[in-house]
Amino acid sequence: MLTRLRALTVTGAVCASTFLAAPNALAEVEPGGWTSVSPTYNVQERGCGQVDGLTFRLTCSTAGGDQRAERRYATYTGGTRQFEGYFRISSLSGTRISLKQTFNESAAGPYFMLAVERGGRLYAVHGGDTLSNAGTVGATVRVNTVHQVGSSHRTYINGSLQHTYASPGGSFYDKFGAYRTNSGNGPATVVWSNVRFWRK
Repeated sequence: MLTRLRALTVTGAVCASTFLAAPNALAEVEPGGWTSVSPTYNVQERGCGQVDGLTFRLTCSTAGGDQRAERRYATYTGGTRQFEGYFRISSLSGTRISLKQTFNESAAGPYFMLAVERGGRLYAVHGGDTLSNAGTVGATVRVNTVHQVGSSHRTYINGSLQHTYASPGGSFYDKFGAYRTNSGNGPATVVWSNVRFWRK
């Protein structure tokens, strides 16, 4: 009887452990009502941009032209979308490299761009707001964007809300990788991991 009781206790502990692990499958910020989605994407390599899986490189120091290595995800309209991904800058001899974009397809231009300067400052390209100084070479940084189309776009760095931006309606899509901003240049190597998407 004691042996059976011990077996039940162990089984219960395993079940409890499995149950406690379940929240890891949920969105990391603003929990509640999210549905996991897997949007399709295409790879964009232009100029000296190179993509190898989730490693994105700009191999030149060119300060002009279209230098990009990115994934471009499927267009969405309406509702609320959440992106999550972890990046690690493994090298940055250049500066002002865009890491994550929310692109406004209706206006034919980037709507929100998160970029990094040499030294680790993460900033919003439009407006120049500093979001964090966590983007140093070798550090792993978690980025979440929550986009409520027609209302607002919120950016979290390592789980902390750092930026809120009004959003128009229309069609949008997510991009991430390494992209030379108008005032930036490479070389740069950025490794992304654990990229996930949700909607509600």
